[in-house]
Amino acid sequence: MDTMSGLKRTHYCNDVDGIDNVVVVGGYVQKVRDLGNLIFIDLRDRTGIVQLAFDDGTAREIFEKASSCHAEYVLMAKGVVRERESKNSAIKTGNIEIYVDDLRILAKAQTPPFEIVDNTNVNEELRLKYRYLDLRRKTLQDNLIMRSKIAKVARDYYYENGFIEIETPMMIKSTPEGARDYIVPSRVHHGNFYALPQSPQIYKQLLMIAGYDRYIQLARCFRDEDLRADRQPEFTQIDLEMSFVDVEDVLEMNEGFVKRLFKEILNVDIPTPLPRLTYKEAMERYGSDKPDTRFGMEIQDISDLVANSGFGVFSSAIESGGSVRAIVAKSAASVLTRKEIDKLTEYVRGIGAKGLAFVRWVDDAPSCGFAKFLAEGELDNILSRLDAKKGDVVLIVADKNKVTLPVLGALRLKVAKQLDIIPDGYNFLWITEFPFFEYDEETDSWLAMHHPFTMPMDECIQYLDSDPGKVIAKAYDLVLNGTELSSGSIRITDYELQQKMFQALGLTDEEIEAKFGFLVEAYKYGAAPHGGMGIGLDRLAMLMCGTDSLRDVTAFPKVQNASELMSGAPGTVDEEQLKELAISIIPDKNEN
Repeated sequence: MDTMSGLKRTHYCNDVDGIDNVVVVGGYVQKVRDLGNLIFIDLRDRTGIVQLAFDDGTAREIFEKASSCHAEYVLMAKGVVRERESKNSAIKTGNIEIYVDDLRILAKAQTPPFEIVDNTNVNEELRLKYRYLDLRRKTLQDNLIMRSKIAKVARDYYYENGFIEIETPMMIKSTPEGARDYIVPSRVHHGNFYALPQSPQIYKQLLMIAGYDRYIQLARCFRDEDLRADRQPEFTQIDLEMSFVDVEDVLEMNEGFVKRLFKEILNVDIPTPLPRLTYKEAMERYGSDKPDTRFGMEIQDISDLVANSGFGVFSSAIESGGSVRAIVAKSAASVLTRKEIDKLTEYVRGIGAKGLAFVRWVDDAPSCGFAKFLAEGELDNILSRLDAKKGDVVLIVADKNKVTLPVLGALRLKVAKQLDIIPDGYNFLWITEFPFFEYDEETDSWLAMHHPFTMPMDECIQYLDSDPGKVIAKAYDLVLNGTELSSGSIRITDYELQQKMFQALGLTDEEIEAKFGFLVEAYKYGAAPHGGMGIGLDRLAMLMCGTDSLRDVTAFPKVQNASELMSGAPGTVDEEQLKELAISIIPDKNEN
């Protein structure tokens, strides 16, 4: 194998220019075209591709070396830049080539299990098994470079605004934060465990108590939960906290970041201040607390029009305290055939609805299965209220609001994708005024929607004991195109209120002391008012790169069962390690 001796790279492949310049490049072989007395090699590095040229005038040793090259060989080449005869407008260097006079083969490569090309149809599991090869593809390299740029802009912006980057521990005490902890056994303290942080929440609050005023960290977070396309068991947050602030200050600071980020990286102007919806408005209009507002098809309440109708599905839903609501798919009758509507009916049943009523208006008279139960003029009133016209399809769900709203919200998205009516663009949105508690019918109790350090609205504190449903949190989410990017809140800093909040959540004094004692103790020594949020770097990168999977912006992602196919993690450890940790493995009864 050759060495680099005497050669030092002068240019990345995509930066080669200047006729007659002598350049040295290094990279991987993308393709070899051997025409007998002419050889062309496309050399690829992370920036792009440049063509290497060899002909009858090339030294024989160099020519033969070029002839022996195959895909993914690692080369360094020195030569003169010259104009290319057969130009390629698809690449930046398509007008030039390097006429090589020195070639080094630094590493040979076996034939890879798949071709390293952008538009690949190769099974994702195979690509994840050979992730180091998959990562050579330009698409993924561009995505990871974009992620790096986002991180840089974040640091630049928050540093310029007086934030201090402070690292918080990776091995912490397990505290309830909503998901399962990943736990780490202690060798020194047998039977005790560290937890990997679901977020740096408690530590960043302690930093505010310690007087650091503005904290920022690109924090690694871990949650042991079932995975989806927009979930990974480990992820990164642009995590921040600010002292002497209220909701408006936090929102304004982070709007500035969003504006700076999109302008600097994508040259997209994001108008600020960003739009806002309360949680109640978002649920009633879009059926979601993370709505995609790039298209309409908003939910409309028709309960008052059908409360006394002869259609029992509608009237019984209203009598039991629910509602009847609808969305209108404009000009959709040709796409949403009866067969397609049957599929949508099965879909909504699968997510909690009892069924789906509809009006499909194809001919002069609308087709409506429940029309026979309505009095004269009632269907016309419904269509008029909904502004439904010939060619439209009306989809209706009747149930309790906790079913009706989210079901129609999910249906709205599904139908919009089916109709292909979601435009490109970036619609940011703040969701504010979240309920503090949600009622759980199974346990007949009120559960916190947020972590226990979230501050209630001042005027709601009086309802903590008497009417939890009235309590609104000083909490806010940042949403982009239907994806939640961030959650945040103003924190409780009053010792007595924090105790009251723990008690309202059903925690005993013993539990409070065991799980949060050190934080509660810290409040006794004075705490500045503070609040913050954590912006999901992975999700932000996913949306800015125009992909729909976190795997496309994560270097070494996990799959659905939280394993990593390339390395085989998680794996077993030997008996000696287990003995040191005083751990024994109980056999899985489900294993053969």
